[in-house]
Amino acid sequence: MKQTSLQGIANKARQDKTYRFRNLFGLLTAGFLFWCWESLNRKASAGVDKIDAMAYEENLLGNIQALAEQVKQGTYRAKLILRRYIPKADGKQRPLGIPAIADKLLQRAVARLLEAIYEADFLPCSYGYRRGKSAHQAIQALTGELNSRAYHTVVEVDIKAFFNAIQHEALLDMLRQRIDDRPLLKLIKKWLKAGILETDGQVIHPATGTPQGGIISPILANNYLHNVLDKWFEETVRSHCRGRIYLCRYADDFVCAFQDAKDAERFYRALIQRLARFGLEIAEDKTRKMVFSHVKAKSKTKFEFLGFEFFWGVNYWGKPVLKRRTSRAKLNASLAKVKLWLRNQSGLPKKILFAKLNRKLIGYYNYYGVTGNAESLNRFVYYVTQLLFRALNRRSQRKSYNWIGFKELITYFGLAKPRICHAL
Repeated sequence: MKQTSLQGIANKARQDKTYRFRNLFGLLTAGFLFWCWESLNRKASAGVDKIDAMAYEENLLGNIQALAEQVKQGTYRAKLILRRYIPKADGKQRPLGIPAIADKLLQRAVARLLEAIYEADFLPCSYGYRRGKSAHQAIQALTGELNSRAYHTVVEVDIKAFFNAIQHEALLDMLRQRIDDRPLLKLIKKWLKAGILETDGQVIHPATGTPQGGIISPILANNYLHNVLDKWFEETVRSHCRGRIYLCRYADDFVCAFQDAKDAERFYRALIQRLARFGLEIAEDKTRKMVFSHVKAKSKTKFEFLGFEFFWGVNYWGKPVLKRRTSRAKLNASLAKVKLWLRNQSGLPKKILFAKLNRKLIGYYNYYGVTGNAESLNRFVYYVTQLLFRALNRRSQRKSYNWIGFKELITYFGLAKPRICHAL
């Protein structure tokens, strides 16, 4: 089964929104797994069994055939998930779950099946982890709505530890609305219940949540919020509001805009109750209801979404203009990463150092290089230049460069200049 079969599932899902799919489990053949292997990230870390993609590929056909047979015979067992932590900008750590390579492959196959079904159900307001959708499209859509000047109140929401709080049975009930296939649902439940091997050697058996880092997690999380938030917002909230309303969601990060302040107030209260019903709660320190209107463009009120600050300002003629810039937290976090990278890499030959640094700069521009954000890009490059100057002067006990010599060095090797990559 290849792309044409997935398209057939997608067509059926789109044609009949009440259809419940059967015998999806039977599609998890060796041929399908082999096809899914091509889309796996070969550079991903090894799981608890310490087998990475390169080692698994040494006997790829045999390994895939053995995995498909285990699935078919019902002897497949999900391995422990390896827990790792990565630092966040606020000093906290984000937990990641790393499945074994065989589990990753099987999760990829099931995720492909679920994506084919649920892409027909997901609403236009949802942008995260969907084929053909991107963060920049979400930013563009939100910008376009706010530029209509129809909205005067914004609710910025952050869900507390969302991926850890998903209720397993509630999620499985949601999946059953479209899937009438007990073996497949049992397989998904195995991944939800898989033990987690912590860094101290302790094994935790989660009662809730789906591990960040698991290939199956994004489609499951999207399905959960589609039912908890998106459908509720469109079918229930909209019917109880007097004015215009709008929702823009990327994974668990979302913003709601309201024309009528009373609608926003009622929604805010109802949202807390709605989330609680499904085991979720807002992070109060990151959730706000605020006046956000072109009428009060000089108020300097702002909110953050996908790494950008949105705020109303005025142009040269004093007219209101919606503006966007890199959020201060993201700017500082990016600079901290560059500082640490330069500390570890400054001993490289300058040609290699500049080439690697330029790749990092271009990657930064590719995301933050949106219309109107030139000032923030220039500020970022200015601080990176300062960090580079200090790093090169720490290469030896004596100061290597003054500013004149340093500028000549930059001229010689070249430093990628800021550029706008997205006309949003």
